[in-house]
Amino acid sequence: RVLFRSYCSRRKAEELIDEGNVKVNGKIISLGAKATDADKITVNGKLISKQERVYLMFNKPLGCVTALKDSKYKTIMHYIKIKSRVFPIGRLDYNTSGLILLTNDGDFANKIMHPRYEIKKTYRVELNQPISEEHILQISKGVHLEDGKTSPSKVKKITRTVVEITIHEGKNRIVRRIFNSLDYGIKKLERVQIGNIKLGNLATGNYISLTPKQISSF
Repeated sequence: RVLFRSYCSRRKAEELIDEGNVKVNGKIISLGAKATDADKITVNGKLISKQERVYLMFNKPLGCVTALKDSKYKTIMHYIKIKSRVFPIGRLDYNTSGLILLTNDGDFANKIMHPRYEIKKTYRVELNQPISEEHILQISKGVHLEDGKTSPSKVKKITRTVVEITIHEGKNRIVRRIFNSLDYGIKKLERVQIGNIKLGNLATGNYISLTPKQISSF
């Protein structure tokens, strides 16, 4: 549960539940039990206070990983300086920059990540060579990868070597794999939009809160 994310790690929360130290409305719960904001949750007899919902948009730089902690690499949490405990919605690769959302609202995160909602994401791709109209058409219809054919996508040509591609699939490294399958190298990959939320002029390494209108758009 998201409520536990502000109290302890998921693993610790599972230990507390297994040990019978967590109650919802006075009753001991087991793993898999659900609770809402209206429920009274206690840990070792201490009431867990309700937390304020936080919704952020962040412009991820290159050279950091989308994780809360990492023993080898700098994480995006190096840049997020707030008291509330938040987590990233989805991920961007180490060598991919751009828009990522963070929150402490699990329901909101699920709406963005779950495949059934088909939330569209737009990436700006700088290629190592001019892209042909034939390949633009091919990508828009779907290309065959080792794990199946990609869904149709929208491709917009910006310059001879820069395109924007809009997809809703969440397969691992799918944008890189699409272009690599057609023998293009990627010089730069940046996510510029998630749903109706655009990266805009948000500076690299900075973050701002989402507006109520942006939050309700999902």
